[in-house]
Amino acid sequence: MNDPIGDMLTRIRNGQMRGKSTVSTPASKLRGWVLDVLADEGYIRGYEATTGADGHPALEISLKYFEGTPVIRELKRVSKPGRRVYMSVNDIPTVRQGLGVSIVSTSKGVMSDASARSNNVGGEVLCTVF
Repeated sequence: MNDPIGDMLTRIRNGQMRGKSTVSTPASKLRGWVLDVLADEGYIRGYEATTGADGHPALEISLKYFEGTPVIRELKRVSKPGRRVYMSVNDIPTVRQGLGVSIVSTSKGVMSDASARSNNVGGEVLCTVF
């Protein structure tokens, strides 16, 4: 697998299209940090570390719905393995006039765009969520 974050985001999108309550993805620290931001911003219910059917560590993600529709309407990967996208604190994009969130990997950890602006740090824009 070349893009583990992209794979996780695709699993979340596919699970929500099928109306699943939980989806599973292989575990890694970066995936956990991205899921922490999604949980803090209220886009997922949460996640927990489990062991997959093959014995490898996995993350079980609890998806969130409001009146039967998924809370996440749009989930896009910005920085890809073939084209990394780095931005300074002044260039970090606002998603849908501030209604959405950009997830940024900074020198101070993975955080939302608002946290990156308040900490005055830029970094790699991993994905956008609305």
